[in-house]
Amino acid sequence: MSIYLDHAATTPMSPAAISAMTEALARIGNPSSLHTDGRAIRKDVEDARDLLAKNIGCVASEIIFTGSGTEANNIAIKGIYWQRNESKSRRVVVTSAIEHQAVLEPAQWLVEHEGAERITIPVTESGVINLDALRAIIEAHRDSIALISVMHSNNETGAIQPIADVVEIAGDIPVHTDAIQSWGKIAFSFKDLGLFAASLSGHKVGGPIGIGILVLRRGIDIPALIHGGGQEREIRSGTVNAPSIVALAAAISKSQYNSEEVTSVRKAFEAKVRAALPDSIINAEGADRLPGISSVTIPNALNETLLLLLDGEKISCSTGAACTAGVHRPSHVLEAMGLDEDAVMSTLRFSFGSTSQSADVDAVIAALPSVVDRARSAR
Repeated sequence: MSIYLDHAATTPMSPAAISAMTEALARIGNPSSLHTDGRAIRKDVEDARDLLAKNIGCVASEIIFTGSGTEANNIAIKGIYWQRNESKSRRVVVTSAIEHQAVLEPAQWLVEHEGAERITIPVTESGVINLDALRAIIEAHRDSIALISVMHSNNETGAIQPIADVVEIAGDIPVHTDAIQSWGKIAFSFKDLGLFAASLSGHKVGGPIGIGILVLRRGIDIPALIHGGGQEREIRSGTVNAPSIVALAAAISKSQYNSEEVTSVRKAFEAKVRAALPDSIINAEGADRLPGISSVTIPNALNETLLLLLDGEKISCSTGAACTAGVHRPSHVLEAMGLDEDAVMSTLRFSFGSTSQSADVDAVIAALPSVVDRARSAR
């Protein structure tokens, strides 16, 4: 039996989501069609939209369904930039140094293809953005900033970012947040945070892969990336994925995620790692963190070797973000926090979820010392 400790990459699809999706797949009808079958599917979609809006803390019309969190980030970053820079006077895109590639790469694309300028907010050793640096950036460039994008929490370290402070400091500058790791695990309210836009993903909360959400403040029109039938406020055309939308709503409404229990499992794991490997380091330990993410540096052991050896023991974890097409490269997140190259290349991410148990921790700890010894010998 395998031990799955890579919930930050994807979560098991919940029984409620599987049941809802199976039922939805058996129904026929295009939600854009006007006949009875089409209207029935449309009702399912809109009921799901209403339920999700209540959970997210937004108005139902602010939800735009996408094919992934990555797509939501792309629509937000590019669309807001295009809208704000229509007069060619707001060319600056501000991001943190620890954003997911799904934010960094669209921002870089704007630099390379649209003449944008990207300014990076540095982070502390705990992996939290430096608010004083953000204030200085805004003071120097306020009239030139198209948008600010800071993730709600980091996908590698779990460090939670002060988004409410970012919004307050930004004033009338649009703030977008990638809340893909946070949603369903810690408190998140689009309205209470005062956000302009937010990106979410279904498969991080027990829903299916292939469904994401862009939350965009109502009354805001941004240029579309995908043109066609005018669905989703004419911002994201295409027949909406009704079965996945219904399944995502079921996953959220019947979520079994208990943040206190997951935090307890994660803390027990970290305590036992310290006992088994006294020279190990828990990254971002000084920050408020998500319940389930633990970034562990194991000196003098290459993380790629550790990953393969643990996989041989039927233990699944990761070296960082999964969305790099299998390419192993140093973590820009850990580098931004000040870790040297050896430490970066000796770090693993263990991430826990609603199905994680204390027995999983014990199994990993039982295997880890031997795995580390073998990895160090192979170096």
